[in-house]
Amino acid sequence: MNRARILYEDNDMIVCHKPAGIATQTARVGQADMVSEICNYLAAEGAVPYAGVVHRLDQPVEGIVIFAKNKRSAAALSRQFQENRVEKYYCAVVCGQTFAPAAVLTDHLLKDGQTNCSRIVPPDVPNAQKAVLDYTIKAQMPYGGEEGSPWLIALAGIRLHTGRHHQIRAQMSHAGMSLLGDRKYAGEEALRISERMHVKDVALCACRLSLLHPVTGAQLSFETEPENEIFHLEYWKDYADPASHRVR
Repeated sequence: MNRARILYEDNDMIVCHKPAGIATQTARVGQADMVSEICNYLAAEGAVPYAGVVHRLDQPVEGIVIFAKNKRSAAALSRQFQENRVEKYYCAVVCGQTFAPAAVLTDHLLKDGQTNCSRIVPPDVPNAQKAVLDYTIKAQMPYGGEEGSPWLIALAGIRLHTGRHHQIRAQMSHAGMSLLGDRKYAGEEALRISERMHVKDVALCACRLSLLHPVTGAQLSFETEPENEIFHLEYWKDYADPASHRVR
């Protein structure tokens, strides 16, 4: 475990920046995951190698992940996530032909276990789950830098109200704002743009998370900056700080 990826640690919890491409937890033999890395790190420090999973990030997504260091904390943290009492903010780079400056997206998602995808369905479909997020476009530019281009690329700030399977990727794509680098949900043109811009990982980062400490009840807030190079275009720097969502 790279110490530089640890954002916070105490006796009850450890907060890390998960890189894109590594699973939060996996049952596949020989495949690296965050749980194994944290347990190895704790064991090397002489601590009990316990890493309780209380929430997850998709494997191709980067950003803040919290793990409990004991069962008591695991139960308290899990309860906050299950009850949607955790504030979760993401930054993304999306592409499309038109963008509303800001909107609330409310859909119903149905997970397909065979394909490991979630799709938008009518609310009366059995097992469908309500999914809500809001987004704000921080900056946008024509693809290729050419005025009049039918495609736009935009930096978006997203606040997640529910925690559904592949929620942001599925909802944003359904709304015509595919995430760059998303080979599972993006449309053909979005994939072509991703390839031309050399975006290999999903352009999505869990960049801010706020919750209560599982033991003391103190309010905690953590921030990180995305590593994906698409977030660090010079163009974006004139408009917004992706990690904090503050427009300059």
